[in-house]
Amino acid sequence: MKAVILCGGQGTRIRDASELLPKPMLPIGNRPIVWHIMKGYSVHGIDDFVLCLGYKGWLIKEFFLNYRSVMCDITVHLGQNRPPDFRERLEHEQWNVTLVDTGEQTQTGGRIAAVRSYLEGDEPFCLTYGDGVADLDINKLLEFHRSHGKIATVTAVRPPGRFGEIRMEDSVVREFNEKPQAAGGFINGGFFVFDGRRIWDYLGDDPATLLEKEPMQSLAADGQLVAYQHQGFWQPMDTLREYTLLNEMWDSGRAPWRSW
Repeated sequence: MKAVILCGGQGTRIRDASELLPKPMLPIGNRPIVWHIMKGYSVHGIDDFVLCLGYKGWLIKEFFLNYRSVMCDITVHLGQNRPPDFRERLEHEQWNVTLVDTGEQTQTGGRIAAVRSYLEGDEPFCLTYGDGVADLDINKLLEFHRSHGKIATVTAVRPPGRFGEIRMEDSVVREFNEKPQAAGGFINGGFFVFDGRRIWDYLGDDPATLLEKEPMQSLAADGQLVAYQHQGFWQPMDTLREYTLLNEMWDSGRAPWRSW
């Protein structure tokens, strides 16, 4: 089974941090956020990835082409006709990573259509964005998808609270909760599973197609979209504040998405 990661956006709302890097390469700790996302799939047995590249996609290619050098200690023998020695510190990931240039201006639906040749077939495939993490059990998500037999599954999450919540009685504060999870409706959490045979009729081949518009709306209208409710941790990285928050969680040793 493959996991597709949309890595082509420019991250305009986080421009202060992403001026030099594509958004999926912004680091949480000392690893790009796309690496964290891939580890989340890998611990559930999915090690085959298709990355849909766009804005500054060559930097993502360079990271994976030089993966061993990035992850290992190296002894370089200057002035000697000897290759460098790589000293492994951690067990290497056994990943297959296909890096596809899907166009700098291509929209989300168009990027998926552009990698159809890598995905089309009897197996379902996973899809997510390259800028959000969760403590999602991918195996349970896949079991749910297979149980209903529809074309698409979207993970529904409750948005994290943006502001502290105060409960008052006659102006006296009875509860103060710092940025609680919203208790209202669900939103798109960005972790999808699609039928590898039937999804293509909904996507078409127009690079300007937004997955979140006509394809998802048509799937819903046809009764082919089912939501898997995730009640646990979920956090996008849309703003500089959220980028800082994720790094603070990682640095403190309390990163809920870390399951490896």
